[in-house]
Amino acid sequence: MSVELITLGTAAGPAIRGPENGISSALVVGDAFYMVDFGLGCTRAAHQAGLRGRDLAAGFITHLHSDHVVELPGFLLWNWGGPVDGFTQPVSVLGPGRDETHPAGDTLAGTRELVAHALKAYSYDIDIRVHDEARPDLAALLHTVDLATPAHGSAAAARPFDVYEDSRVKVTGILVEHPPVRPALAFRFDTDAGSVVFSGDTAECAALAVLASGADVLVHEAVNLDFYAGKGFAPAFLNHQQISHTTPEGAGRVAAAAGVGRLVLSHLAGRAEPQWWSSRAASSFDGPVDVATSGQRFAVGAPVASVL
Repeated sequence: MSVELITLGTAAGPAIRGPENGISSALVVGDAFYMVDFGLGCTRAAHQAGLRGRDLAAGFITHLHSDHVVELPGFLLWNWGGPVDGFTQPVSVLGPGRDETHPAGDTLAGTRELVAHALKAYSYDIDIRVHDEARPDLAALLHTVDLATPAHGSAAAARPFDVYEDSRVKVTGILVEHPPVRPALAFRFDTDAGSVVFSGDTAECAALAVLASGADVLVHEAVNLDFYAGKGFAPAFLNHQQISHTTPEGAGRVAAAAGVGRLVLSHLAGRAEPQWWSSRAASSFDGPVDVATSGQRFAVGAPVASVL
């Protein structure tokens, strides 16, 4: 069974500082695909990559920052029902639940409420299309899950936990450090052909190296701190970038500690030439390093990537 990673969008946000789409990836396993995050532009990018909703098996959300979920409603609405070659069978959407550490956490939406509120907001459109275009009931097709995650700081927080499994993939997760956002998750996809790990947004994190141990591909975020410092951003913003994200050197250290086969840098925060990102990651990781662009494709276990 063939496995292919497609980096549909590689930009951090919520800001448009270059031509790349917002953060989103697809993992194509045989005749099905799995989405990881739903950043700005992912719907069109997935279509351009040849992905059709009829083949969507599940979607995964690493955390609830807007640049990772902003296009989830659009992706579902543009990929649902026969008229658009969309899904007509159940699809799972899995992501973090409510933030129990937040003072107002019991009033703020987790993944299930995010999807439910989106369906409510578009209820007129959905109802019209069900009755006018003979589409199936969208809400009935979506199996939305708030993932049960270990408590931060507990012994269990440093260990992977089960997320999802079907005949093609087994998905595990682990908590990563992206303060003040909690839960923030990384996901590992294991298939017969190999394994791919997605860091989500995180500071340099030992737990991620545990999850990624021996993986074929690690898709890891990276930040150019000098870019933001040089632009005169406020101290609070600079502090967030420093404590919540990973430098390319740090991503290399995680890749080396995990012993992964390939490091793919994505969710690039700040701007720099590709050589800047890759050379810094290569200073701490001696395996292949790719600085991903939107629409890039990686055959899992193969040495060469191609651009769509």
